Amino acid sequence: MPVVNRSQSAQALQVHGRLFLVDAGEGVQSQMVRYHVSMAKLEAVFISHVHGDHVFGLFGLLSTFGMGGRTAPLHVYGPGNLRPFINFFLSYNDWLPYEIAFHQVNTRFPEVVMETRSLAVTAFPLLHGIETYGYIFREKDPLWNIRKECIGEYGLTLTEIGTLKRGEDVYRADGSVIRCEEAAYKPYVPRSYAYVSDTAVFPGEPEVLRGVSVLYHETTFLTEHEDKAAARFHSTTRQAAQVAADSGVSKLLIGHYSSRNTDHLLYQAECREVFPETYAASDGDVFEI
Repeated sequence: MPVVNRSQSAQALQVHGRLFLVDAGEGVQSQMVRYHVSMAKLEAVFISHVHGDHVFGLFGLLSTFGMGGRTAPLHVYGPGNLRPFINFFLSYNDWLPYEIAFHQVNTRFPEVVMETRSLAVTAFPLLHGIETYGYIFREKDPLWNIRKECIGEYGLTLTEIGTLKRGEDVYRADGSVIRCEEAAYKPYVPRSYAYVSDTAVFPGEPEVLRGVSVLYHETTFLTEHEDKAAARFHSTTRQAAQVAADSGVSKLLIGHYSSRNTDHLLYQAECREVFPETYAASDGDVFEI
């Protein structure tokens, strides 16, 4: 239900200069303008499920892209029951100057649904009464950077540089070996972000999320309403925090609070009793991974 100063579900994720949107609740385009998130740079939208608070902002966003003269395709990922939504929209908007490329997510197990040179996006099923998916965004292992001083010191050839950048040792004809760790270094340790929208906790959830850098997990209900959470296929604060603890994630972000509560810090406090590195998200918050 609408709450003053609290918008519907939508998150913008930037990875190596590429911009993705995860869910598109009502008013998402207004929020993007308010918080200076460039709609022109948006490459893909990932929808968890077709409940209104996660998808009703998509139509406005698609229309604005058309009026703004977008020509680059927009890739939309989501469950099969999202396709009729898009088809309905297109039936009244056949003038769009860009393509809406719909990619149906349909999996019973974690599965890579999108991949670039530096990123892989995995979808996995959630437990919410209707077809619902979570998404994990993982950086791939980067190429190693060559230490500049080693190029001259070892007289590295282009072939040897390529070998080192792949993380491999160089073996020379004279029997000498140039160890990758000595002549190169990894520019960063691959990071990951998991988006777990509406769901009841389910068996195996910690394993799916194992080792994720930052986890966003819905916490619709405080612990006292655990019975309501179970009936409506949602999670409580303590349940989400326990998933974070069991998964070995570094940080937990929470949101999707019940409209019965206006103080999101109540949710944060309950989670921190189980998982101290919990942060209750508010509209416009920015987290760096």
